[in-house]
Amino acid sequence: MLNTFQQADHPALPKATADEAARQEFTKSFKGFIQSTLLPGLTPIYQTRVARKFEKDHGRAPADRRDIRSGMVGDIYFQHYAAANRIAQELLWESVNGSVDRQLPELIAQAKALSASTKAQLVIPEGFTPPRYVTALDIHCMPGGYCSEVCEDDVSVGALYDRGVYLYSMGYTGPNNDDMGRSVVNYIKRHMPDFKPRRILDMGCTVGHSTLPYKELFPEAEVWGIDVGGPCVRYAHARAAGFGLEVNYAQMSAEETTFPDAHFDLVVSHILLHETSGKAMPKIFAEAHRVLAPGGLMIHADLPPFDLMDPFTQFILDNETWYNNEPFWGAMRDMDQIALAEKAGFNRADVKFDTAPMAVMEFAAAAEGYSQEASEAVAEREFTAGEFAPGGGWEVLIARKPLAQKIAA
Repeated sequence: MLNTFQQADHPALPKATADEAARQEFTKSFKGFIQSTLLPGLTPIYQTRVARKFEKDHGRAPADRRDIRSGMVGDIYFQHYAAANRIAQELLWESVNGSVDRQLPELIAQAKALSASTKAQLVIPEGFTPPRYVTALDIHCMPGGYCSEVCEDDVSVGALYDRGVYLYSMGYTGPNNDDMGRSVVNYIKRHMPDFKPRRILDMGCTVGHSTLPYKELFPEAEVWGIDVGGPCVRYAHARAAGFGLEVNYAQMSAEETTFPDAHFDLVVSHILLHETSGKAMPKIFAEAHRVLAPGGLMIHADLPPFDLMDPFTQFILDNETWYNNEPFWGAMRDMDQIALAEKAGFNRADVKFDTAPMAVMEFAAAAEGYSQEASEAVAEREFTAGEFAPGGGWEVLIARKPLAQKIAA
């Protein structure tokens, strides 16, 4: 499907000059070329060259993604693909960084004004220390990561992320970058129409892309987004106000929040888990269980575990681990998340994986002038966009907190 979307403007978004916009559009198109033209070439290269050589050298066929990688890294076609992908990633951030730096004073002033216009809370505690797994490197090559601050009241990495992630996804997260939240919201509407949470927590919200659809679906609910990046939640608070939505934001770790026990009816996250660590992930599950009210839902939306894929697809996706500063990307997919949820206090019978179809199909249908009924039908179709959201949906881990916990003897 040809993606013709453009990012929707809003009051907090950096405004690009004509030259900056052209550079940004080039980086998006370059990523599209890599995904549509170079990526498909990896399959025949593997089948006709690499797999045969591996079997000749080892006396057996490649057994898993690690075997496949050991063969592919020496092939010149793969080297060309991997280098182009990394260069495209660095270029897209650089194309936005200049725009953000040029107008940072104006962006900060605008964010302050927007935040002052809403009654929603913004909590930035003094002395907060982000976890090292977030600050030790620039995740997905984004300069400064999520937490770097260059001045007082800084929003720069938030603004950088808002525009940059749209280019990274080549527009497939929709005009407001909110496909993951909207996809989960649609899943709730279709499968749990009577579920009406009073309080909602979005863990690892970055700039609130996926937080806002929950406020739209449940306008009476108290909604909180938390993230370890101060500039991100400052920007998120202003961004929500720019959309006319009252959503509370706080700089806080999903491993240990300051909310009371049993405070929320719904706890969600969107592409948070693969950016944590093996020690942090169990703590996040336990914290979600603690702050959930009995009968409440925990929903983590990410990409599918590796055991649901063939080894070659695993190898393709694991390139993010090796070449895009995502060190926990592959390890997270190997973890037994259902067992982690059970250990955190959820009953195994109340934990499952499911797929939330990408809501971006609704944007596509609307763009083509379809009726609402046709839009919903198109949204159910399987959709593939290269490495981004393969298979047409987000994998969601869903767990319901028991109404009554068993008391140990």
